[in-house]
Amino acid sequence: MQDVDGVILRTAFWAAKNDVGNRPLLFFNGIGANLELTHALGDMFPDRDIITFDVPGVGKSPVTQWPYRPWMLARWARKLLDQFHIDEVDVMGVSWGGALAQQFAFQYRNRVGKLILCATTAGMTMIPGKPASLSKMVDARRYTDPNYMRDNFATLYGDVADGAADGHIHNLMPPEPKGYIYQLLAFIGWSSLPFIRFLRMPTLVMMGDKDSIVPLANGHILKVALPNSRLHVVEGGGHLFLVTRAKETADVIQAFLAEPEEIESRAAA
Repeated sequence: MQDVDGVILRTAFWAAKNDVGNRPLLFFNGIGANLELTHALGDMFPDRDIITFDVPGVGKSPVTQWPYRPWMLARWARKLLDQFHIDEVDVMGVSWGGALAQQFAFQYRNRVGKLILCATTAGMTMIPGKPASLSKMVDARRYTDPNYMRDNFATLYGDVADGAADGHIHNLMPPEPKGYIYQLLAFIGWSSLPFIRFLRMPTLVMMGDKDSIVPLANGHILKVALPNSRLHVVEGGGHLFLVTRAKETADVIQAFLAEPEEIESRAAA
């Protein structure tokens, strides 16, 4: 539990298994997603320190008294890095966390090396997902009833409910209702399009072509708007390809992170 400006954030820090001097990875999770769902990150990226946290009202972080805005979350994340004496990071975000990753990268551009955006959007200008999926997103049973989640996994996420999905379902914790509402409210009216051209760090956008919550078209919008980006489409991947296609996803991200940045900069110019 870390105290950041009076806000308590339950934080996870994985030390690199193979310390080769890489930048730490700051990870922002999806809406309502507790940090137990990120337990596989240590295996996916063994050569990096990884830091992530439960946003207020999710997992075991106490809910805040008042709603918050994206810039406040980004500031809390920056102060959390300060407490761990971390100056520069690569930033990764999935879904709701991908929007927060963009906000963080804008506010603290001088502290971000590379940016990875998974299954996410530019905000309120997004192309919406399928109504059948979005209706199940707000059903509380997906947090409290494993059988409901298992039966509706493919409809909700566009992914196959296999062994990896079972692990996700098992580790899912119900967020506090007020905390979940605050997460929904945080990005109402928010869009990265007014500032996205300032995000000149190398960026990897990853999207699943079967994603029923955040359709692939949103990835094309990000690719066009971000000045130094590429788009990788996970064929047959749904919204949770980071879970159901973990090895494929990790291989793509590892290759991206390993690329020399000076080469990317010349290519972008």
